[in-house]
Amino acid sequence: MRGEPWSLGEATWCALAAETLRSCGQLRLQVRGWSMFPSVRPGDRLMIERADEARVGEIVLFRRDRRLCAHRVVGKRGTKILTRGDAMASPDPEVDGEELLGTVRFIVRDGRLLEAGKQRVAERAVGAMMARSGVAARVVAGWHTRRRAVGI
Repeated sequence: MRGEPWSLGEATWCALAAETLRSCGQLRLQVRGWSMFPSVRPGDRLMIERADEARVGEIVLFRRDRRLCAHRVVGKRGTKILTRGDAMASPDPEVDGEELLGTVRFIVRDGRLLEAGKQRVAERAVGAMMARSGVAARVVAGWHTRRRAVGI
């Protein structure tokens, strides 16, 4: 997780998050990326619970290449989980059981507690538009960044 004030390497941060979930059963993380926009936005905080399996439609936290990723479950193949960011055009490589860390239960945004599994029609539409058009993704990301900067 580049740029974190405590200067932990990404691999160390990932191991610490995984151990916290294993030992405490819960974890809170702040989002940095755009792959789940608009359902999950940069600056949101995710409230995650330890999980050994996940259902289609849920957002899960998994580790991949010594990094953490939170994406939506879009399918299952046996013991493998298929995930994809809401604003991404293609799915991730399959997630296996040892990579799965937990399920996102709530999103904290601007002091409000939102249920993580519920995706509104408008969010689906914006995510699909961003996944299909790089120009649309840049426009939406720029608009959102400026909007947050001025406090709208």
